[in-house]
Formats: sequence, structure tokens, C-alpha cells
Amino acid sequence: MDLEVLQQELAESYKHREESLDKRVTSALEEVIQRNNLDLNLLTLVEVKTISSTILDLETQELKANLEELLYQKEVIERSLEKKQAALQESKYNVFNILQESFNSKEKALLKLHQIKLQSIDLYDILSEMVESAIITALEKEKDGDIPETITEVIKDITFEAIKEGSLNTIRVRKILSTILICAIDVAEATPTRAQEILASTLKGMRSGLVRSIDRFKTRLAYTPVEAKHILIEDYDTIVEDLNQTDTLFSQVIATQASQSTQSTKVILQAINKDMRYDLEELVHISKETAEIMKDKFSFFAKNAVKKADTAFKSPKAIEAARMGKEAWGIAKGSLGSAIKSAKDVINKK
Repeated sequence: MDLEVLQQELAESYKHREESLDKRVTSALEEVIQRNNLDLNLLTLVEVKTISSTILDLETQELKANLEELLYQKEVIERSLEKKQAALQESKYNVFNILQESFNSKEKALLKLHQIKLQSIDLYDILSEMVESAIITALEKEKDGDIPETITEVIKDITFEAIKEGSLNTIRVRKILSTILICAIDVAEATPTRAQEILASTLKGMRSGLVRSIDRFKTRLAYTPVEAKHILIEDYDTIVEDLNQTDTLFSQVIATQASQSTQSTKVILQAINKDMRYDLEELVHISKETAEIMKDKFSFFAKNAVKKADTAFKSPKAIEAARMGKEAWGIAKGSLGSAIKSAKDVINKK
């Protein structure tokens, strides 16, 4: 039978007003069979496919139209959200820039403002530019031999701020750690005489920032009501499992990037990774402690854990990321300077 005729007759016979699906399908099929004196057993595969696909299209065409409309509306909403999120970020930058102008001659106040800015701006999508800027600024401005300490401090702050507010799962944490390390590798390979100290300092900072993030998560867990656990926990089982292997995750990030780097960088990273395996006790301890708190407090609700989106705002202009990298260096430098001064004061008193 001609397939186009078969499609046309099915369309003409299909009664959308019939209340039940069964009646709509069977009445159209029977009408076509009777009109053409068809034997279902003698129909070819193509004819059976034409009948089924035509009826499917007829039955679902309204739903498809509704779905297309909803998808279009979703795209419109997503585009609007992106614009609003970008506008929100831009507004934050503008406010802080104006405040910086007002604080410009007050060095102590400016450092505090930069610290608040680092805590207020969403860092997830500007990590690369920010880390690069912070490390390069440290290399350019440090003349007194404390580059490793400064880089460690600034990377610790950046790692902590990037991880702390989002989901504490392996995929997200691995991406953040990898992004930071990749940027440090790029700078190290462009400055081979300082590669060892850049990479070692960066990894120490990453480790400290990760420990600090997990410790903050643990503290928040302790004071979060069970009813509000979805605010912190995206996937109970996954996070508990991830917390029990943070040391492995950290080492894997280093090993992965080492395997993708130049031979000289690979050797440095492998040596640092080997040494750091014996220096991850704090990370292991705080992670397992946090996992136990989760088990004790939320295990009853584990199977019904509420999903929530891990939203990351769209990346702002690279110049702003570079600016924040320099500001992060300033915060680290200020913190380090205060610590050194306090230590000297204690020594002098003795």
C-alpha cells in the first residue's frame, strides 16, 4: 500500500475528541483496515512502522508543541538569568571599585576591603586569570625572599574562597584544584628558575585551602538543623564517600597534571607529590571527622537527600580577574607580614 496514502487515511480517521487513548487508536486503525481490506499479518515492516509512527505523531503532536514552547521559554529564562547574574557581578565590581577609590590612601583599610571583596565575588569561573595574576604579582613584587610563603598564603585564600560556598563533591573540588594547579604550572614553565618554589608553594596553599574549606563545612554541619540539611548537602552518599578519600583526590590531581606537563615539570610535581603523601594527615583527619558528623546527624535522611543546583556565575572580564589576583596577593602579603612582625616581637621580648 502507498505509504503516503496510508498516513493520510490514518490522519483523517484519527478522532482526537475520543476520550480514551484506546478508542482513538483502535477506531482509526480499524477504519483504515476496513477501507483498504488489509490483513495485518501481510503488512510489511515498513507499513507497520508507518502505521505506528503516524499514530504516535498524531497522538503526541500537542504534547510536542507544548514541550517545544516550554523549551523555548526555558532558553529565554536561562539567557535572562545569565544577563542578571553578569549584571550582579558587574554591580559588585563597580561598588568595590568605588570603595577602593575612597580607601586608596588608607593602606590598612584597603587590605581589609580587598579581603571582603575576595569573600563577596564569585570566583569559580575566574580562577585561571586570578591565580595567574596572583602568582605573577608575587614574583614581580617580592624582593625579600618570602615568595614561597606569600604564594602559599594567596593560593590558600583563593582555594578556600572558591570551594567554600559550593557543593563539596569530587567533580567540583577536582576541577577547582586542577584549574589552580594548571595555572601555576603555566607560570612555572614560563619561569623555570623559580618552578620548584612556585609549584611547591602552590600545592601547600591548595592543601591548606582544602583543609580550611572542609573544616568550615564541618562547623556548618554541626549547627545546621536536620530539616535544612539540603542547604549544605547535595548528595549525601557521594559526599560521605568523597570525604573518605580527599587525600587520594589531592594526590590524583597532582599526578594527572604531572602526566600532562613537560618532562622537567613532571619530575618536580612527582617529587613534591611523593613528599606530600606523608604530609596529608591533617587533611585525612578533618575529612574523616566531617564524614562521621554527617553520618551521625543526617544518615536517617540519606536516601531522600535534596538536590540543588551548584550555580556558578558567568565569568567577568579578564581585567577584573587580574585585579582580584593582585588584591589576593596583597591580602596574603599583609597576613604574612603581621605574622612575621608578631613572631619578631615575641623574640625581642625574650
